[in-house]
Amino acid sequence: MTALVQSTAKSALLPAIMALGLGLGIIMISGHVQASALHDAAHDVRHATGFPCH
Repeated sequence: MTALVQSTAKSALLPAIMALGLGLGIIMISGHVQASALHDAAHDVRHATGFPCH
């Protein structure tokens, strides 16, 4: 039973670490990009997904 609990804890840890790394990466990249480039990228995504923005 102990091995099963350890295995489950290890398998749940990897996705949490990956999500943390992805989140930090997004924050770091968006923090260093110019505001106009970030706005243009967000604007293009809105159009591509069909949301009206103006």
